[in-house]
Amino acid sequence: MAYPEMPMARPFGWQLRATESSHFEIIRRDNGQFAAVLNHALLRGVRAEMIHWWFRRFTHLRVRLVDVPGFEDATVPAYLLWHPTDHHSAVLSGTLGPGGEPRPGCSIHIREAMQFDRYGWNYPVDARLRVAYVAGDGWAMGRFPPVFGGAMVLRIHFSDVFEEGVHQGVHYHYEVSIGLPGRGPLHRLINQRLSASFGPEFFSAWHRHNVIEVGTFENFLPALYEQRADESRLVYSREMNPQTGASMDQRGFDRDLFERRVAQYQQCSDTRACQASDQASFL
Repeated sequence: MAYPEMPMARPFGWQLRATESSHFEIIRRDNGQFAAVLNHALLRGVRAEMIHWWFRRFTHLRVRLVDVPGFEDATVPAYLLWHPTDHHSAVLSGTLGPGGEPRPGCSIHIREAMQFDRYGWNYPVDARLRVAYVAGDGWAMGRFPPVFGGAMVLRIHFSDVFEEGVHQGVHYHYEVSIGLPGRGPLHRLINQRLSASFGPEFFSAWHRHNVIEVGTFENFLPALYEQRADESRLVYSREMNPQTGASMDQRGFDRDLFERRVAQYQQCSDTRACQASDQASFL
């Protein structure tokens, strides 16, 4: 399959998060269905309202990069700020809300590659997914074939964290369900085909991709959110980076929650039911 040319890497100068800053586990079932649970370190200097704004607007936004080497004074899709190497494009279609915002039932066509800087297009995403949940506490999208329902569903949870009334950051938690629960020949065939494109090996590569992607919110999102009153004139320069740094002592927030969710997936007979992708966040 021929893939599009990936935009040149963006040297933003950010210190990117390492996978060790998160909790991550893949839970497999013997019929080929599996789940991935990824719990991030707190996003510092970011609020849940910013992330909700981003998910409602990111496919439409364009940003002028002032001083990014190779992109000086270039206007690019905002999607290219969300990862310095792996993102190509994201386009909404279908029945949209006011201002072209996503709403459940619309589609999003995503093109990106997991760890493109290491593997090129070896772990690609070139998929049209249905948006299943858009709210102030999260986002969900996936493939929902007729009859079988959610064959691949990605559910993001986010919530503000306070300590003694002081905002500490955003807890960002990600869960993926891949495959069908049945054990019949057709269910197994569908699970095999899904695993051929989006199996555990793919999600091991996705782990690093997503840790970097989510971590970059600290670097660019507060600056863009401050400019939201005029989205047609968004600007980013490297001096806007709050310099939070990806400190080596960062760890996934709320390990008890992570372990509880992993245990629930291990015990359930259908990872889709455990995920409850279209329901309010449990954070």
